[in-house]
Order: sequence, then structure tokens, then C-alpha cells
Amino acid sequence: MGDATGSINSSLDKATGSAPTSDGINEPLRAIILLVLFSVGAVAGVMIILGGVQYSASQGDTQKVKKAKDTIMYGIIGLVVAILAFAIVEFVLRSVF
Repeated sequence: MGDATGSINSSLDKATGSAPTSDGINEPLRAIILLVLFSVGAVAGVMIILGGVQYSASQGDTQKVKKAKDTIMYGIIGLVVAILAFAIVEFVLRSVF
């Protein structure tokens, strides 16, 4: 239904010669940014799981434990960055558009 509405609005804009609204720019941009942020969050989640598996398989070896803890820590940092980036992008898009 959204595509039909968008194509009707686009056709009306072409017919009337009016400029596209900010919603026409905002939605594709927002979709791309959300896709990238989702991908970053998914990679961070996979890194946390990978770190947990490494930690379980370390068998007490201090270097393996350290590497696993670092992987988990960097995954959590990546997840926090993705969440903050999402919040900042939403704020900017709502303020500008």
C-alpha cells in the first residue's frame, strides 16, 4: 500500500509540477541508514556470541580467556555505538525533516 501511495504522490507531483516533499527524501534515506545500523548491530551481536563460545572453549588458557573477553567487550561496545548512532540519526532526521 505504501508503494502505491508513493507512486500516486509522485505522479501527482509530476503532473502538477510541484517539488517533492521532504518525506520523499526522508524515507529512502532513513531506510538505508536503518539497514546499515541494523547490520552493525547484527555483527556486534554475532561478535558477542562468538566471544562467549571462545570463552567456553578456552579451557582456562589465560591468553584464550583474554582474547574471548576482549571479543565480548568489543562486541558490546559495537552494540552500544550502534544504538547511540540510531538515536542520533533519528533525532537529526526528525529535527531536519
